[in-house]
Amino acid sequence: MTTETKELNALAQASSAYLRSAMHQPVRWREFGPEALAAAKSEDKPILLDIGAVWCHWCHVMDRESYDDPAVAAIINERFIPVKVDRDERPDIDARYQAAVSAISGQGGWPLTAFLTPDGKPFYGGTYFPPMEHYGRPSFRRVLNSIAEAYRSKREEVVESAQQVMSAISQTEAFAGRSADFSPTVIDNIVDSAAKMFDVQHGGFGSSPKFPHPSALDLLIDRYAKNREQYLGVIINTTLEKMAKGGG
Repeated sequence: MTTETKELNALAQASSAYLRSAMHQPVRWREFGPEALAAAKSEDKPILLDIGAVWCHWCHVMDRESYDDPAVAAIINERFIPVKVDRDERPDIDARYQAAVSAISGQGGWPLTAFLTPDGKPFYGGTYFPPMEHYGRPSFRRVLNSIAEAYRSKREEVVESAQQVMSAISQTEAFAGRSADFSPTVIDNIVDSAAKMFDVQHGGFGSSPKFPHPSALDLLIDRYAKNREQYLGVIINTTLEKMAKGGG
């Protein structure tokens, strides 16, 4: 009788219990830090960044559906440097890349799935990606292959996109008071982005699965209280009513 042993990835040494729970996955996960960035530069691969938490339902769903799948892991290991972050352990990393993915897709939440250049600049991202085309979203395999191919054959566009996202992050940080250079147009851009992503039928922003965006709603409510713009009232009332009924 033989006992099968499973190779552990680098998360076996992590201080976070959430990260250690993924140490048996076939993805060769690393923790966020200089070593991961150095590996990405050395191997000239984009970084796949996954941010989650032990309390996050969709994080565990994506782990089970995609990161536990040897076929998906093979794509990731060949074409990316995979990095996993515990949101509760590193809220600083989470805050920065949440802002980036929100600028890219209009959505945020967990799991946060971001693709970075080897120097850590985000150029594409989202939240949960299903294993097959579902919820109006592309399959995770298609996303992985498309991103890897774009990084290989359209490097200038990827770098330009990363620079635009970093500019958006800087604006967000200015809005949060981390810089003295604040422009009121930041608020206009956030309001316009929220309005474009508004789901008229189900409320909220973007498509399913959705996540609450209390800071965005607070901003819209504040803007509505000052300007009484009717369309903002519709967005706020519809979203809150749908949330009260269980969301959509």
